[in-house]
Amino acid sequence: MSSSRFHFSRICAVAVALAAVAFIAPPSLVAQEAPTKGYETPLHDGWKLQSECLFQGAPEKISMPGFSTEGWHSTTVPMTVVAALVADKSYPDPYYAMNLRSLPGVDYPIGRVFSRIPMSKDSPFRCAWWYRTEFQVTPDPEPRHRTWLNFAGINNRANIWLNGHQIANSTDVAGAYRTYEFDVTKFLAPAGSPNVLAVQTIAQTDKDLGINFVDWNPAPPDKDMGLWRGVYLRHSGAVSVRYPAVFTHFTDDSLAQANLTVEAELRNAMDEPVTGTLTGSIGDVKFEQPVTLAANESRTVRFTPENFPQLQFKNPKVWWPYQMGDQNLETLRIQFSPTSTNISDAQTLRFGIREVTAHITDSKALQFYINGKKILIRGGGWSPDMLLREDLNALDQHFRYVKSMGLNTIRLEGKLEIDEFYNMADERGVLIMPGWCCCDHWEEWKKWQPGDIDIATASLHSQVLRMRAHPSIFVWLNGSDGPPPADVETAYIKVLKDLDWPNPYISSASATPTSVTGPSGVKMTGPYDYVPADYWLIDKTHFGGAFGFNTETSPGPAPPVIDCLKKFLPEDKLWPQNDVWNFHAGGEGFKNLNHFNDSMKAQYGEATSLENYELKSQLMAYEGERAMFEAYTRNKYTDTTGIVQWMLNNAWPSTIWHLYDFYFQPAGGYFGTKKACEPLHIQYSYDDGSIAVINNRYAKLTGLTATATLYDINLKQRFIKQAQLDLDSDAVAKLFSIPAESFAPASGAYFLKLAVTGADGKTLDENFYWLSNDKSQYDWKKTTYQFTPVSHYVDLTALQSLPKAHVEVVGSIMPSADGPVAHVQIKNPSDHLAFQVRLAIRKSGVEGEILPVFWEDNYISLMPGETRELTAQYVPNAAVFGGVEVRVSGWNIDPATIMLKEGRGMDAAASPGAVAGPQPATQSGGR
Repeated sequence: MSSSRFHFSRICAVAVALAAVAFIAPPSLVAQEAPTKGYETPLHDGWKLQSECLFQGAPEKISMPGFSTEGWHSTTVPMTVVAALVADKSYPDPYYAMNLRSLPGVDYPIGRVFSRIPMSKDSPFRCAWWYRTEFQVTPDPEPRHRTWLNFAGINNRANIWLNGHQIANSTDVAGAYRTYEFDVTKFLAPAGSPNVLAVQTIAQTDKDLGINFVDWNPAPPDKDMGLWRGVYLRHSGAVSVRYPAVFTHFTDDSLAQANLTVEAELRNAMDEPVTGTLTGSIGDVKFEQPVTLAANESRTVRFTPENFPQLQFKNPKVWWPYQMGDQNLETLRIQFSPTSTNISDAQTLRFGIREVTAHITDSKALQFYINGKKILIRGGGWSPDMLLREDLNALDQHFRYVKSMGLNTIRLEGKLEIDEFYNMADERGVLIMPGWCCCDHWEEWKKWQPGDIDIATASLHSQVLRMRAHPSIFVWLNGSDGPPPADVETAYIKVLKDLDWPNPYISSASATPTSVTGPSGVKMTGPYDYVPADYWLIDKTHFGGAFGFNTETSPGPAPPVIDCLKKFLPEDKLWPQNDVWNFHAGGEGFKNLNHFNDSMKAQYGEATSLENYELKSQLMAYEGERAMFEAYTRNKYTDTTGIVQWMLNNAWPSTIWHLYDFYFQPAGGYFGTKKACEPLHIQYSYDDGSIAVINNRYAKLTGLTATATLYDINLKQRFIKQAQLDLDSDAVAKLFSIPAESFAPASGAYFLKLAVTGADGKTLDENFYWLSNDKSQYDWKKTTYQFTPVSHYVDLTALQSLPKAHVEVVGSIMPSADGPVAHVQIKNPSDHLAFQVRLAIRKSGVEGEILPVFWEDNYISLMPGETRELTAQYVPNAAVFGGVEVRVSGWNIDPATIMLKEGRGMDAAASPGAVAGPQPATQSGGR
């Protein structure tokens, strides 16, 4: 057994090495967790905010009643300083055009990573900013009642005052990802009297462990300083209960028995010992043990399956990622009681019975297993909002889009999220891959001062306690672009072990091995800019191609559709591309779309207008994302074990690195990804011309027929072949190859239509490609982290001359429990191919689509005489019946619009013919 293989297996066996390690809290300071309902008082509303440079006042007076906040900004918490100033209109919308550059303090060079650069001397955010609020509490008559003040996140340092008393200073409170809890019982005002909380927040410097957007997007001038996470009071008796967790170990692969270990952190806030009983229950299963805590003691208390046999669950309901099974969640209730009639504190926890293991394969790739079953990780890189604003409705839509595309993972590079994010992931069966961020002080270890390691490990301590109980979280990355040095990695691992982290961990997102844990089993070799579709299968050993586990990679830019460009670009900046476009690209090596545009010109012809650019850019995004995910899926388990698209979404309106844009607009890249990640999928292989059928389901499929038909640009059939097959669960079947001679003589472009039918003849999947009889040629020796240069592109400019086609569309809209559903039938009655046809739902008279929207397919191509029926659901809060229409556009059809007829209720949606007569829309004529 190799050292690396042992490393991954031993850290996953939760029942092993759960040593009794006490949690040692700093004085008056521990991390916090969302508490049981009824024990918490949120401090969300009624805050005032002001720069320390704009008023005079001693902290003791600021934190006392009667201090005047006239002229201060009103805000809520959580809210960063700049977010608050944008919300009250003190600053213009920083997301629009180049408004961000007009904000005071934004004078760092465009495209540079601001977290690495000191703020200018005249920046208003070099001053501290004060948050102040007043609140009342009703103390419990029980003399041992305790009130705890919790901060879920402060960036980056703070001095905290309550009722004239300083309860923490900027040495205690340092680091964006630490969480804090203070016993403030003795500082509270009597019942009915006001309490004043004042927090002096200090922005991160270039030498702080703060928040960093790397080259994804620019950063606000305050570097997201302030109370960026929630503040609340937590009430308990003498002993508080924190961070309950349940860890699973299956006794064998049958999953017939799950041994559960339950633990929680107890803290005695009294200057004397306390004895009581810690009691827990999971459904009808109950367990308890007596506990005595010394004065001011904090301790981890465990219930192990060896000592509590009732925790050996027979035939448990197991939690799975959504594509593998059900998201069964159990509820743990745990409480500490000093007497039989008095509860000091209690917590509840929703958890899943599941176990994650991992090992490095013979092909040197890190393979994850969920409950003993292999899984191909397919995900996207997450970005929060640029101003770190929280929006639970938006989070809901993000998760819906992830599942709609068939992805199973979201990677968090830094940007560790709120509890509700992880709860949604648990409930929806989406895996989460968190870890630290690259490219600033977090990875500038040679510049660390002695206190930095303490802040870094305290940050990890806070976050592990928050994350470890979530079944969706399956790994932790101690670094990103490179692993930490041995002393830092060892310190991180100690935190993970001390807190019983139940999942695998790896040194970084890169392939760099370490002396502590050996090889990582992953790579992050790029590319991040455009590469042709064949790249992913041609590159077999060196760079970003379909081998190994690629933690971040991408086919590059993702220009939004015109409707969304208009939301953040002024009318006079829409076309041609200009500095405003470039400002909304990335930073560092991604400041413009030049390489993408050059590739477009070489393959598809130079864009002649904004409308023409949209057609070609969406075509390239669709083809690029489809090819990347298809390549990694075709090679799953033999060569590949994971792929993370960089990125899933954007922090602000951007022209690069997303699968759906800032406004939740799904476009070419989204639907290319969705096509590649279907549960059953037939695909073409760019490397050897073979046809493969992929079963991404965890059930065997039998009686399938695969058909491949190749046409030249005039739609003359060049090749057709069928194959019958059965497919094992989560398997790949590589079928026949298309002979090279089928592509001769050259026709400028070829079209390949693929389909899989079931035993009953019904189509289960279809796919459509545009191909050349030529091959891309790469200059491999000049590869950079951005992309591999192409010395010769295939020429598909003949697609510009496709004959005009017309389509007929009819549609209706029906209610459903999850929101309105549009039913659209689209037919191509012409003699020509209708290429890359796009459907968009709109409200009549309103510019832009109704978003978010969930089409089952889009950007489709229709052969002559072909008909497709598609549905699209949009969210209830956007449900507008009456005047809803579908706009139809495409590569070689003229745009047109039809009104959707309304259904007559839930029964109508399921009743054929229940909708009134159709309204056809016919398009023809020039582009």
